[in-house]
Amino acid sequence: MGGGVKRLLRFVPGLLLAACLCAVAPAGAADKLVWRTTVDRVDADIDGWTLPQLLERIAEATGWQVFVEPATRLKQPVSVKFNNVPVGEALGRMLGELSFALLPQPKAPAKLFVFRTSVGDATQAVKPREVPKAKPIPDELVLLRKPGSKESAEDLAKRLGARITGRLDQFGAYRLKFADEKAAREALAAMNGNADFDVDFSYSLPRPATADPLAASSALPFTLKADASAPAGQLVVGLIDTAVQRNSPFGDLLLTGVSVAGEATPGSTGPTHGTSMFETVLRGLASTQDKGAATSVRVLPVDVYGSAETTSTFNVALGIAEALNAGASIINLSLASPGDSQLLHNVIAQGAARGVLFLGAAGNEPTTLANYPAAYPEVLAVTAGARNGQLASYANRGDFVDVVAPGSSIIYFGGKSYLVSGTSASTAFVSGLAAGMKAGTGASAEAVAAKLKEALGAPKPGGN
Repeated sequence: MGGGVKRLLRFVPGLLLAACLCAVAPAGAADKLVWRTTVDRVDADIDGWTLPQLLERIAEATGWQVFVEPATRLKQPVSVKFNNVPVGEALGRMLGELSFALLPQPKAPAKLFVFRTSVGDATQAVKPREVPKAKPIPDELVLLRKPGSKESAEDLAKRLGARITGRLDQFGAYRLKFADEKAAREALAAMNGNADFDVDFSYSLPRPATADPLAASSALPFTLKADASAPAGQLVVGLIDTAVQRNSPFGDLLLTGVSVAGEATPGSTGPTHGTSMFETVLRGLASTQDKGAATSVRVLPVDVYGSAETTSTFNVALGIAEALNAGASIINLSLASPGDSQLLHNVIAQGAARGVLFLGAAGNEPTTLANYPAAYPEVLAVTAGARNGQLASYANRGDFVDVVAPGSSIIYFGGKSYLVSGTSASTAFVSGLAAGMKAGTGASAEAVAAKLKEALGAPKPGGN
């Protein structure tokens, strides 16, 4: 693995780190707390926050462990406005007459103590505000066939008053559509104890953001060419995303695509998210290649969005199944949802058992909450940050995260350059690294994942 790994360890200077901010707005639209954890600077525009509100938002934005002296109150609600202020000064302005102590910890999130009497009296833990749990698509259910079942999915759907709008027969999965949420709830109650099928839910995933055009860029386009002798033994990366435009300068590395959500017409005014991820995968791949070398890697685009603004975990599972059936040995999942779908997990687990390497985006909210499919144990979860493990301010920092990679990529499309940012880009780049390593060495998915963890490191606790 020698040369490829050495090149892998030099990847960071080739990409820009994202400059996104962590913004927390609890009450009015004008209120904000922006914590730039990577540079230890804070912006605030706060009007009338109570102490509990303030401490909850600080805990949420920083990942710190926050403790307060019980029964401590502020004489006046917090109302401050400032920009680009150092952390210590920002805390002083916000906490006013209260005292505080910030304790960094080498192997754990920092601790912030807020008190009126003494630091030892700050014993009450402050929990970050809870993010609402994922809600299933309200008028849908997913049937999962049990071993030895006798009733057909069609008969059960008819009995429940639903239509089958999607099916994945190899996994015994069927997507049911009901007239409304009430009908779906009644069907869920009627399914209790059913001998033939378990019930799963499908969750919505919004269409990922597209790249932003750049006025100018000093970054140089990379070069990558296809090995003409590769088709018989090519390594396929399944790209589960939006549609990929065909007019790419790397079109010879793009296989004929698959759509599980109807045909899309992406146009040519700018790169789709899928196109941006395609090129970012190739950028990661190019960083493992000797200059001028040809590659056997090909990318299979699987469109799970079509022309819709959202997709579902059912469609993502369907898309992964298509990629597996087409022989993909690496699957890139630059999308995320808090919804935990049993079907999605089943499909990934079966693919992983066959030796397929899955990579998933951790998510672009600075929380520790699980996002799926990245949080499944079979998936290598990727967040955004620097090579030393320092997380980008917007990046998920949950304990399910495995590796950290740059969160921005420059895309070239239609003679113009674009910037795409987020853990989606981080994931696509690492998928390209994985493809280069696997194609060059024939290493197993487990060996490639282990080498990526070693090379890219784990995130620092709390992202600080």
